[in-house]
Amino acid sequence: MNRLTVWHDGDCPLCRREIALMRRLDRRGAIEFVDATDDDASCPIDRGALLARFHARENGELLSGAAAFAAMWRAIPILRPLGLAARNPVALRLLERTYVAFLRVRPKLQGVLRRREATGQ
Repeated sequence: MNRLTVWHDGDCPLCRREIALMRRLDRRGAIEFVDATDDDASCPIDRGALLARFHARENGELLSGAAAFAAMWRAIPILRPLGLAARNPVALRLLERTYVAFLRVRPKLQGVLRRREATGQ
């Protein structure tokens, strides 16, 4: 299996939590996690575009949104069935719609988590 590269927003409290969980689940070390907010990070596309949506590179192909999440899930044995199910075009479209809806509420969720972090909760 080729190593998967995942770019994430290290300044986003939601992303930090999710990536921390994925790191714990990635016991085989199959995923290279790259914080796209790090000035030294190698970015395959414009940094702003990379931070606007979730991105991953699987087998040389740059994926974004639900397809990138599905690739990450395929690399983690316990989540692999979800990632394989997302290869179905109908399932992937549904996941992408859900992801786009999430992106609309993401700023509010980030604000809530940032406030909680600031107060130590």
